[in-house]
Amino acid sequence: MSLLALEELTVAAGSLTILDRLSLALDAGEVVALVGESGSGKSMAARAAIGLLPQGVGVIGGRVRFADTDIATLPPATLRQLRGPGIGMVFQEPMVSLNPAHTIGAQLAEGLRLHTKLDAAEIRARSIDMLARVQIADPERCLGAYPHEFSGGMRQRLMIAAVMLLKPKLLIADEPTTALDTLTQREVLDLLLALTRDHGTAVLLITHNLGLVARYAARAAVLRCGRLVEEGGARRILFAPRDGYTRDLVDAVPRRPGRSARADAVPRTPLLVAEQVSVEYPGRTGLLRRGRPKQAVDRVSLTVNEGEFVAVVGGSGSGKTTLGRALTRMIPSAAGRILFRGCDVTRAAGHALREFRLACQIVFQDPYSSLDPRMTVAQIVAEPLRLVQGLDGSATTARVRETLAEVGLEGYGARYPHALSGGQRQRVAIARAIIRRPAFVMADEPVSALDMTIQKQVLALFKGLQKNHAFACLFISHDLAAVEQVADRVVVMQDGRIVEEGPTARLFDRPEHPYTRALLDAAPMLDPAGTAAA
Repeated sequence: MSLLALEELTVAAGSLTILDRLSLALDAGEVVALVGESGSGKSMAARAAIGLLPQGVGVIGGRVRFADTDIATLPPATLRQLRGPGIGMVFQEPMVSLNPAHTIGAQLAEGLRLHTKLDAAEIRARSIDMLARVQIADPERCLGAYPHEFSGGMRQRLMIAAVMLLKPKLLIADEPTTALDTLTQREVLDLLLALTRDHGTAVLLITHNLGLVARYAARAAVLRCGRLVEEGGARRILFAPRDGYTRDLVDAVPRRPGRSARADAVPRTPLLVAEQVSVEYPGRTGLLRRGRPKQAVDRVSLTVNEGEFVAVVGGSGSGKTTLGRALTRMIPSAAGRILFRGCDVTRAAGHALREFRLACQIVFQDPYSSLDPRMTVAQIVAEPLRLVQGLDGSATTARVRETLAEVGLEGYGARYPHALSGGQRQRVAIARAIIRRPAFVMADEPVSALDMTIQKQVLALFKGLQKNHAFACLFISHDLAAVEQVADRVVVMQDGRIVEEGPTARLFDRPEHPYTRALLDAAPMLDPAGTAAA
């Protein structure tokens, strides 16, 4: 008998069918990946399996069976007893799952108090041991700390510790590493799978990253619009897909591009130059003293030439986003100079600062947060044109219509951001950035939250626009596969410093610094030989 079985499961919200007769089974100790684009129903399948469907969403057909128990027939009190030692779940965003008002120790102890008869000393001892196993430094001090004191990767480790303390028979991991850099992503998943192997736990890995499927899963199931379109061994699904939709997903996975098509770098005029730039954040304040400031960027020198596409990569906390914000004067630098077209803009103010900022535009990671929900798409895209001299209403409307057509959103001007998909919202953000025809665009993790097919479309669009309009781009990302598709040159940062830089082909084929090699080794990609890149 399977440990978990979804049998002809149908889930709906009113008249909208979210899952349509989904059947899927997991055996004890098995790792199965559930894949598909955003909106395919992956997370709803996971929530149905653990009895956590949102209000207004319900099971209208089929059943969910865990061991020999029908989940849908269990009363709430029995379901609460099943969650934890029976089924555990690691959610996508640990900062939302962890309670910011409670210490880590209190949150680790909560499950053990509810599901075991251990005393306080035993709970503390087990918590410290588990924190050590998930590689948290100084686990005793960690018990008294709060979630905001940890990085994204550390918070995900804390979530894993809280779940695995109860040794669940089934673990559901819902996009557990989407927002993490490649090194942290690999560390977290290696850790997660090692812990589950130790306890014989089955794993349902929900992801849109097929590279992770190749590396970690034995079987895979592909969802599209709530329907199962293909299921089988992970290697067969990835390298011999039978369904057209599965083939589209596999084709969207970034692969090593051919080098013959990549031309040698041509001499270009420097546009933006950073000279020994440093950025500091204030140290923590105590009752009578202030701690030492944190050096987020440490004496970085960097040149972005006109029309050049430069990528800055590195792990979380490496300083890449801070550097980008300093170069665009969104935050002040503590030392060094920033030159734009030969003019020092480090301390520019008034008209000089305004002109510099008008020549620079930014595409943020989360377009939903950066787009005004009260404005239509046309109003959002037109906003940067308010300061352009000589554009009347008809000229502005024409420019907006032209730009929306360029980014593939013709006819979308009257819509609001909430009525768009994630990829469409990112296209709006790109349209807003290029409508002034800027000389420089900074893109901060612009595709990290998108699934593979949408990511491929947005990257192709962005690179095409960059070539057409000849703007220079600083592309900040932890996704090395995306970087290799678009960048002319790559800069690698670690602990606030540049450790290596060079043309994309040379850096990916012959990395010199150990940290660069570690980043490349951790990146999950599919190679043409039919294996996951290690």
